[in-house]
Amino acid sequence: MTEIHSPSAEPTARRRRSPYPFWFYLPAAAIYGVLFLFPALSSIWFSLTRWTLFESSFIGLDNFRAFFQEPFLVQGLVNTVIFGFLTSGLKTVLGLLLAVLLTSRIAARDFLRSLAFFPVLVSTIGVGIAFTAMMHPTHGVINEGLALLGVKGPGWLTDRRLALLSVAVVDVWKGVGLATVIFIAGIVSIPKDYYEAARIDGARSLAQFTYVTLPLVRPATVTVVTLSFIGGLRTFDLVWAMTKGGPGFASDVVASVIYKQYQAGFYGLSTAGNVILFALIAVLVLPLYAFLNREEDRS
Repeated sequence: MTEIHSPSAEPTARRRRSPYPFWFYLPAAAIYGVLFLFPALSSIWFSLTRWTLFESSFIGLDNFRAFFQEPFLVQGLVNTVIFGFLTSGLKTVLGLLLAVLLTSRIAARDFLRSLAFFPVLVSTIGVGIAFTAMMHPTHGVINEGLALLGVKGPGWLTDRRLALLSVAVVDVWKGVGLATVIFIAGIVSIPKDYYEAARIDGARSLAQFTYVTLPLVRPATVTVVTLSFIGGLRTFDLVWAMTKGGPGFASDVVASVIYKQYQAGFYGLSTAGNVILFALIAVLVLPLYAFLNREEDRS
């Protein structure tokens, strides 16, 4: 009896060949190399040198040693981590709550969605200037409003303990609209059958949110957390517009420290700061992203 070989009996390790020839990828690879790979490798090289626009000399890891030996540079690094965790956490929580509200049956829902997203469209520098005026310790509208209630408002941007927190709150106000839109997209994609089954089983609103919405909106949560965290670690424009890293170095972040060092002519040190910022983002974001995706695979 002859043995019959079916197509499914063929080795499964055979890989499907791409329908496109190899040279199709060359333009994308060239653009990637010119716009990302070459600048990244150049930054690593120049971080190991003392350089100006016309000459450079190799000094090894001296720039990195100088960075971590200066207390205000280390403080900028710590502030960056605090800012990233604080803003991403608040954007995730508030964005999810707003999305739940704006997908419910409330009046003027479409208008409220547009209103929530509006701050995302406004210039960051414009937002920073506006809130700087509003948070003025004596003439700002916030403290004047508190004065009408008999409360003496603090120096939101002049108090070392409040400056970074005040900028973080403004950053959350500006960016929570994007998180809300992402969560709305995730919620409306959940089949209504799950909520109908939950209601039949007697689940109230809180139980539906806990056991239906939260698990099924996890892909949107991963997106919001990742994007918000990276944005928080890379922040510069809002900090510079509102405090310029002050008072003193209380609200400095790595990006503002890099800019100040570049202004002072320490080009090698500022380039080392760029490399440190890139490494910081990779070290914090990649494990976080892997953890969130692992939790998603388990659910």
